[in-house]
Amino acid sequence: MRARDIMTSPVVTVGPETPVHEIATLLLEHRISGVPVVEHARLIGFVSEGDLLHRQEIGTERKASGSWWLRLFGVAGSADDYIKSHASRARDVMTREVVSVEPDTGLAEIATLLEKRRIKRVPVLSEGNLVGIVSRANLVQAIATARPTASPVTPPVDSAIRGRLLAELGHQPWWAGPNSQVIVMDGVVHYWGVARSDSEREAARVAAENVPGVKRVEDHRLVYTEYPGAF
Repeated sequence: MRARDIMTSPVVTVGPETPVHEIATLLLEHRISGVPVVEHARLIGFVSEGDLLHRQEIGTERKASGSWWLRLFGVAGSADDYIKSHASRARDVMTREVVSVEPDTGLAEIATLLEKRRIKRVPVLSEGNLVGIVSRANLVQAIATARPTASPVTPPVDSAIRGRLLAELGHQPWWAGPNSQVIVMDGVVHYWGVARSDSEREAARVAAENVPGVKRVEDHRLVYTEYPGAF
């Protein structure tokens, strides 16, 4: 799936001269965490909830210290902080460096971008024009909408299950193949040997549970810390 498949469109936007109190009202009315700032059909910034956290109207602005030497080194509050907390228009409180994606950007790339930048939503631009927004909520909605791959009508035999599982595990860098044995009996996957960590055990469980025909997973392996010298 791509950005175009799950993005919200059309997008609620504001202009650079939109008052801050109107922006706050828009966020509440539309139940969104941020809004793009558009001028002449071009994205020039973004105002998020984070940009409105420290405001003088509600007494949350960053207070300047009375110490002259703290002010000298910019520790006691900056001119930028003052603008953010006292300015009345979008152009003064918006974040100007906005990361964006294209309509054909894959969801895996978008998810990584949201996590890496610690943001909740990302604008979708086509030839420089704003065409949509992809948020964390859109990704969750995509998961809820997606249908699991249908399992074959005839239950696969144990050897087929084991073959598919080993193929999947073989592509994973965390899989300690030489130290782990996989046995499948009556649809139950058994892991034997030694694992590097509890996380590796959990990942192996997930891999097995995604193979059609698996009924249960039993991991009998010891964790490396319980069995030193295994690796």
